[in-house]
Amino acid sequence: MFYFYQLIISLLIIVSPLVIISRILKNKEDKKRFLEKFSFPSKKRAKGNIIWFHGASVGEILSIIPLIKYYEKNKSIRQILITSSTLSSSKILKKFNFKKTVHQFYPIDHYIFVKKFLKHWRPNVAIFIESEIWPCMFKKIKKFNIPLILINARLTKKTYNNWMKIPIFSKSIFGKINIAYPQNLETKNFLKKLKLKKIQSLGNLKFIENKDENLNQTKINLKPNFKGKSVWVASSTHKEEELFCARAHLKLKKKIKNLITIIIPRHIHRVGDIIKDINNLNLKVVLHSSKNINLKNTDIYIVDSFGETKKFHKISSTVFLGGSIIKRGGQNPLEAARFGARILHGPNTDNFKDIYKLLKSYKISKKIHTYENLASSIIFKKNRILGKKIKKIGDKILKKTINELDQIINNEIKKA
Repeated sequence: MFYFYQLIISLLIIVSPLVIISRILKNKEDKKRFLEKFSFPSKKRAKGNIIWFHGASVGEILSIIPLIKYYEKNKSIRQILITSSTLSSSKILKKFNFKKTVHQFYPIDHYIFVKKFLKHWRPNVAIFIESEIWPCMFKKIKKFNIPLILINARLTKKTYNNWMKIPIFSKSIFGKINIAYPQNLETKNFLKKLKLKKIQSLGNLKFIENKDENLNQTKINLKPNFKGKSVWVASSTHKEEELFCARAHLKLKKKIKNLITIIIPRHIHRVGDIIKDINNLNLKVVLHSSKNINLKNTDIYIVDSFGETKKFHKISSTVFLGGSIIKRGGQNPLEAARFGARILHGPNTDNFKDIYKLLKSYKISKKIHTYENLASSIIFKKNRILGKKIKKIGDKILKKTINELDQIINNEIKKA
């Protein structure tokens, strides 16, 4: 099965130039650094100990930022390598003033590129985040005798069922993992069935707050801009959801004066299409990048830049989380919940089942089905007491995670 998998990857490599050119034209790929995906590194490996974190995209990378900050202070670690697969995640990392952390794009999972990557970087420990399972990389990591950790592990029922269609192959791949820390009970049970030997529950890293994260494009205080306005946020929205929220704005506008709906699209390259759709409803749109502080008669304020979600969550008492009206499994609601916001979401939240179950028990979240439901559920008063409860959960998870990783990392550094 492994050789068949590598054959498929080899065939995909043949057409990859066309795919990459297309992605560059759509601003989804770095026109210079795409070579890193073929294991042509743009950074040098420092002499000494190095730990490696890999996550697919923005959400996974942001979840480990508190860990990166902690290990930046560890003098026995010379360099921290972070890999990811998306352009947006690389841009997010540029916003942090890390001294010994470098980012590279994750290599294509072909034995030639994987071997070249590992020979160049030679990490002491490899830490993969959530659902990043790569057969060739895992096999080579084992061959290089590098401890492999799966942190904040997440497997959906659909993903698990797909792996179980090829049980012998799947169990051999998951068997390469030294230890896994599942983020929920469902994943823990799936990992057991996949015969993973060492599993320990620590909690979901996404509860952890990035307390001093440097994610603001601008240093502007937003509160004066929105003074006297009734503001709510639609966060991490996907196609069709922006129009859904704009219709809710129209409905709510009949009752609430000076209403502004802030929309933060999951993918900002779609902003042009979003504006066209909203203009058809005769609503006035302002872009964040315009730096327009005169928001008189503004209906929809679109955040068209990366990594500025937090400061908008801070000023809003209600946040609708996207990816939940359409079938995308929902987006992470915890940042907004930490600021005491009411969380509204659609019926599709499979990616965060346990989190939404907790938020519902605290009466923080509410499921909505129509834009009329959305409009009638928006409030303009925060619940900061419940927000503090969410923060405390995150603090405990961070402490436990650091204690666990320290044992593994320090043990490997002693061996080096």
